[in-house]
Amino acid sequence: MPIPITARGAMLIKAELTRLKTQDRPAVVKAIAEAREKGDLSENAEYDAAKESQAFIEGRIAELESKSAQFQVIDPTAFAGMEKIVFSATVTIEDVETGVPQRFQIVGNDESDTKNNRISVSSPIARALIGKSVGDTVEVHAPGGMSEYEIMAVEYI
Repeated sequence: MPIPITARGAMLIKAELTRLKTQDRPAVVKAIAEAREKGDLSENAEYDAAKESQAFIEGRIAELESKSAQFQVIDPTAFAGMEKIVFSATVTIEDVETGVPQRFQIVGNDESDTKNNRISVSSPIARALIGKSVGDTVEVHAPGGMSEYEIMAVEYI
């Protein structure tokens, strides 16, 4: 099954994979070799830590390679002029009760970053917005309770 991701998200995952393979993996192999030189491995905390790090790195590499093979890169500009909200849209909404606006981009699960206004397509708010247009009002059922938002703008940038 294809995994939707923006071009930016795919680039970040590719960069992480490259770093893991070219920097992190060689560094942990070196750390294991250095720990081995210190003798008895049964009581060598440095060796144990390096082996745990190696397991994490190898697991992450395998995970990213598997996901990367399934990525379907979505270019938001391909939807320019579209009025309905779909994956990769940058949406401005306003809380009906408080009048507080929010702006964010709907992205893939692997690239969501709420601090930088990128929310996962599987989040409650994104699921409520998909298929809607400017002027529509949506109810979002989230862990914090129910909120109502009006869609103010939809952009594909």
